[in-house]
Parts: sequence; structure tokens; C-alpha cells
Amino acid sequence: MNQTNIEYTNVINVCRDIFSKKTKDYGTAWRILRPSSLTDQIFIKAQRIRTLQETGQNKVGEAIEDEFVAIVNYCIMAIIQLRETTLTEMELPADFAIELYDKYANEAFELMAKKNHDYGEAWRDMRVSSLTDLILMKILRVKQIEDNNGATIISEGIDANYFDMLNYSVFSLIHLNVSTTTN
Repeated sequence: MNQTNIEYTNVINVCRDIFSKKTKDYGTAWRILRPSSLTDQIFIKAQRIRTLQETGQNKVGEAIEDEFVAIVNYCIMAIIQLRETTLTEMELPADFAIELYDKYANEAFELMAKKNHDYGEAWRDMRVSSLTDLILMKILRVKQIEDNNGATIISEGIDANYFDMLNYSVFSLIHLNVSTTTN
């Protein structure tokens, strides 16, 4: 499992670097988005991945890996929007935005480590296409919970689904060898 921890950390570092650079370019303009809008952004990225996987054609030219990175980052943005309810500022200082990113990336890592232990690294034997489908399923679940104003009877909340989508994306990026590019 040590290998997974290293690969996972390397992937998160790639995602974090992009988040950091975009924060410097754009500020925290994403703070205007409601969690439901971020859910839709994640849906767009996951749907594009599935279309590319099914058709084998990429007319835009952006790699599938870039879309998985975007899903990781949108998930963290959504978790920040859900959890940091006392933040009222639209524009956050870049250092603080990165601090929040790290906080929730670390929580995602801890969750992954627990689940990875219990599931015996089953994700390693999964196809990237199956991980994509799981992300799409989680998006549909989140949309239903959002449509129910956050109410669930027995299910996990919205943030748990964002964490799962984040981790499925990291696993996909590991399968696609993104983590090896930072060694």
C-alpha cells in the first residue's frame, strides 16, 4: 500500500499545482458557484471522458487526464463551498485557498487509505472506464440529493460523494500513469 500512497500523493500534487496556478491567474472566481453548479461542471467533465472512451475520437484535443484533474479540483472546490459555510468573501487570498485545498485533499487521502485497506486495493483491477461510470453514478446521486434539498433517508451526504468522485479520479490518473510524471 505504500506504493499507492506515493502514487496518490504525486497525483494530488499535480492537481494542486494546477489549482494553485489557476488561482494565481483567476483568483477564486469559482466561489461564485453553488455546489450544484460545481456538480454540473463535474458532470460535463465526466461525460466528456465517457464520450472519448466510447468513441475514441477527441476533436477538442484536451487529454482525458486533464479532465480527471479538473474533476479532482472541482470536487475540492465543491467540498470547500459545502463545508466552509462561514466564509463570506468571494475572493480568498491564494495562500488561504491552497490551505483549504490541502485540508480537504488530506481528508480525501485519509478516506482513501481506510477504504483502500478494507477493499484490498480492488481499484487496481478496475478499468478506467468503470471508474468513469462510478463517477457519473455518483454525480447522478448528488444531483438527486441536491434536488431533495440535501435530505437523505439512509444515504451518505453530498460531501461523501464528492470525496468518492475525487478518489476515483485519482485512481484513474494513477492508472493513466500521471503520478509517474512527477517522480
